[in-house]
Amino acid sequence: MPLKIAILGAGISGVSLARMLGEDGHSVVVFERTERAGGLCKSRVVDGFTFDDAGGHIMFSKRADVMEWMKARCGGESGVVRTERRTRIRWHDRWIPYPFENGVGHLTKEATVDCVDGYVEAYVRRRCGEPCPESFGKWIQWRMGDGFARHFMVPYNEKIWKRDLDTMSAAWVAGRVPEAPMRDILASAVGLDTQGYGHQSVFWFPKSGGFERMVRGAVDGGRFALRCGVEVKHVRREREGFSVDGERFDLVVNTAPLPAIAAAFADLPDPIRADIEALRPISLVNVLIGVRADEPPPPLSWIYLPFPGQGPANRVTYFSNYAPGNAPHGHASYMAEVTHRGELKPDRNWALELCRGLDRAGVLAADRVVTLDWVNSEYAYIDQDLAFPARIARVREWFDASGYVTFGRFGRYEYHNSDQCIGRAMEVRKHVAELARSGGQQRLSLSEP
Repeated sequence: MPLKIAILGAGISGVSLARMLGEDGHSVVVFERTERAGGLCKSRVVDGFTFDDAGGHIMFSKRADVMEWMKARCGGESGVVRTERRTRIRWHDRWIPYPFENGVGHLTKEATVDCVDGYVEAYVRRRCGEPCPESFGKWIQWRMGDGFARHFMVPYNEKIWKRDLDTMSAAWVAGRVPEAPMRDILASAVGLDTQGYGHQSVFWFPKSGGFERMVRGAVDGGRFALRCGVEVKHVRREREGFSVDGERFDLVVNTAPLPAIAAAFADLPDPIRADIEALRPISLVNVLIGVRADEPPPPLSWIYLPFPGQGPANRVTYFSNYAPGNAPHGHASYMAEVTHRGELKPDRNWALELCRGLDRAGVLAADRVVTLDWVNSEYAYIDQDLAFPARIARVREWFDASGYVTFGRFGRYEYHNSDQCIGRAMEVRKHVAELARSGGQQRLSLSEP
């Protein structure tokens, strides 16, 4: 039996699920607070340059079905550009291959010895049974050793997370940082090339329209209603079904950031509401930079900047290398990412100083900048303090047991990329199909993140 379903939030999680459920014959309404769909996957055109709003997204997935879905939204293979990933770390005055463990042979000899010595010590401690620590700061030492921690991991992560790493949970890192084989570390130390992270060695990107092209492909032709510019005020369970601002639905699916939507849920217990209020996002200013370029930029995908002297940016995407149409002829484009905790109020002078920092780091020539803009996204990264795992477990348990569905990067507070959000939508699609078949209130069950 087809269901009438409300989806809160029109980011990639919301629109991908809406398209899937519409294809299955359900009646779907998507409510979006802003004036257009996309969430963190929005793009914009500035002075003829195309930029993404929130950093350098890529089209990649370990799952073939997700990869096929993403490409299909862009018109298939003819609508995307295939790119070999080339990433570097600007380590003082050197370009180091990424991941850092596989570039250890490109460091100074002293730093190479520090890193290998510390890695071997950490390896031995783990093999002797030293348990995985609770904090991320101690996890870095446990997994990587003192040298890698000191020369890259600690300064880089402090730059992103803007907190003492010993006050941050290590639970999120499982599955995101593969363990480099000892052989690779030793091979790199003596000058042999090693790759690392082979699963992302190739990625794709839309030929035109930025990453939002994939969102538009999900919306265009989708069998669902999209109501933009609507802020949902009241959601509650009824005797039969749910109501959203007085309109009845068989199911409510939330993909909006939990702290931003919690006030609308009338039946949230006070302890769960307090847990949600304690969830903190880390915000992102994405600086959009267009430059005159007599020659193409280096064939890089993105770079990492771990040190304060390189300016506030922690990552720079060579965006015109993703797709030639991202920059006008004779120009190149970059995006520089700066995280903050709500205190940053960017202006043009700040953005110009950021460009001068990139100039000092050898990334671009500040005097060739012709276009400069920025986008401030409140919800970008998930702040995971030591209390986070228990807190978010309670929140998820309440939603899963209540009959609501909540998922998405900030709808479920899972540190997911866009492909993983689409994969989650496919899981929710199966859950909805089971609800429609049984007419029951089956509990949502998702795979481990």
